[in-house]
Amino acid sequence: MSEKITLTVNGTKRSVEIDGWERLLDVLRDKLDLTGAKRGCDDVACGACTVVVNGEAKKSCSLPAKRCDGAEIVTIEGLASGTEVHPIQQALIEAGAVQCGYCTPGIVMSLYALFTKNLNASEDEIEDVLEGHLCRCTGYEAIWEGALLAQKLLKKNKKK
Repeated sequence: MSEKITLTVNGTKRSVEIDGWERLLDVLRDKLDLTGAKRGCDDVACGACTVVVNGEAKKSCSLPAKRCDGAEIVTIEGLASGTEVHPIQQALIEAGAVQCGYCTPGIVMSLYALFTKNLNASEDEIEDVLEGHLCRCTGYEAIWEGALLAQKLLKKNKKK
């Protein structure tokens, strides 16, 4: 038996029919054609599926879609402005922290949630966020440098 849920995704209210077993990742990718969040491990270990739900970074591979009824969701697709990437994305690019890009959307979304809540997050807080992500291509040092650069860029943009 299917049921309808309503989500606000990247600022747009969307209603979808679900069977009830779907995870948020399934709905985003298969029903809303938002493929930035990746299916990696399916057991919350890799972080490739991370999106922001009601201001919190969540691993969408384990989150039942029906629990998201009425939620505000931001995906990687909602961060860019036209062809201009978000400062977090720009910082990771500049730091050389993007190779295959499979893990990158999840890392960006976790940093986005953190810096939206606390732009003055400590290095320990940033490290805690990054520990929830696995990357097989890029060195973690570049990701770390990109995260610190992202914080610096966001602070600079806030002053404008």
